[in-house]
Amino acid sequence: MQPKNVFTVFVGLVGAIFTSLFGGWSTGLSTLIMFMAIDYISGLIVAGVFKKSPKTKSGALNSKVGWKGLSKKGMTLLFVLIAYRLDLLIGTDYIRDAVIIGYCANELLSIVENAGIMGIPMLPVITKAIDILSTKEDKET
Repeated sequence: MQPKNVFTVFVGLVGAIFTSLFGGWSTGLSTLIMFMAIDYISGLIVAGVFKKSPKTKSGALNSKVGWKGLSKKGMTLLFVLIAYRLDLLIGTDYIRDAVIIGYCANELLSIVENAGIMGIPMLPVITKAIDILSTKEDKET
């Protein structure tokens, strides 16, 4: 088997295991992962380009802060996994969704904060979306 094929099979296997562990590839999970990536990238821009990161004294990039952020995002995904397993354990189907919605709202707030630091004004439609996510999260918990 060619190395390219081995790599493709490996990536497919990892993706299948990941999807299975998290209860399937849903719109919510896709959205959360996208929000996490956007938040991380916008944080890098705030620190690297604007040099206004509130997480460092100089406001500039710091690898330790970056790894800390990635660790937090990894822990967020572990909580989604835990929530799905709790759903399976007690026979429900809403705990994972509530956790995903809560973390999506949190990531969206962080993205909005980063945009504000960059000088980009927050649009009313985003404010309304945050309110809807927060209300939906409260209803599901």
